[in-house]
Amino acid sequence: MAEPRHTVGFIGLGTMGREMAANLLRAGHAVQAYDVVPAAVDALPAQGAVPAASVAEAAAGADIVVTMLPDTPQVEEVVYAVPGGLLAAPPRGRLVVDMSTISPQAVRRMHADLAAAGIDLLDAPVSGGPQGARAATLTIMAGGARSAFDRALPVLRGMGTTITHVGDSGAGQTVKLCNQLICGINLQAICEALALGRACGVDLDQMREVLLGGSAASWMLDRLGPAMISGDSGAGFRIDLMLKDLRLVQELAYGKAVPLPATALVTSQYLDARAHGEGGNGNQALFRVYDRMSGQSPNAG
Repeated sequence: MAEPRHTVGFIGLGTMGREMAANLLRAGHAVQAYDVVPAAVDALPAQGAVPAASVAEAAAGADIVVTMLPDTPQVEEVVYAVPGGLLAAPPRGRLVVDMSTISPQAVRRMHADLAAAGIDLLDAPVSGGPQGARAATLTIMAGGARSAFDRALPVLRGMGTTITHVGDSGAGQTVKLCNQLICGINLQAICEALALGRACGVDLDQMREVLLGGSAASWMLDRLGPAMISGDSGAGFRIDLMLKDLRLVQELAYGKAVPLPATALVTSQYLDARAHGEGGNGNQALFRVYDRMSGQSPNAG
């Protein structure tokens, strides 16, 4: 049976958001698109989107509003802004899905405030990076009422392939932060392996291929390994965004008194990368921390 089509207010058209909105259009949904940077909306009307001049305009008449924003303050601004925030000007369907990676504690506060006004909120962050956003193969982990998840599912299926309801409000963000913890430590492990292999004079491209065939294989080694080896620091998922996510991980862990020593170490390395001007570069630029520590270049050996 064909999925029902919806009118979606989409707010936040950055590297991930613009691809996700484009996939909703391809899936047959109507999209009313808004970003604080007007130029970010420019490419979507040619694909069938309706440009919106404000949050309220994006939400007007929509069955659902999707937000994809950089951090907690931007999501709170969209919800609480006076006038024109979603609390005061909700979509017709009274359903909001935030797909950003933000604080679980903030999600629960917004959920309670929106629920008091009769508006459902799902926290549904994603994993899969820009490639997954482009291919509509994102992993989506959703927290909130099951009934709200079921209502949102036809829209979520336009953006992802692994879509799971993981619990109550805030649970989606908690699972995403655990995902980011693993990604950060995995990247650190890859950096250390490449640095050691390089110092020993082995062929890093060949080593990577060997490792991908064994138990050390990972998405990060597969997708980011070549860029780390070649020294390509092109932006994908940026150092600054990963550092923001690791900060959220540590805030959550502090509140629950859970020690995360490996996360603390990799966070310090991300801070080193940002201090050396790498904040706007992709995650693979973390390897340059090891270049500085070892006094070698990515192409040496």
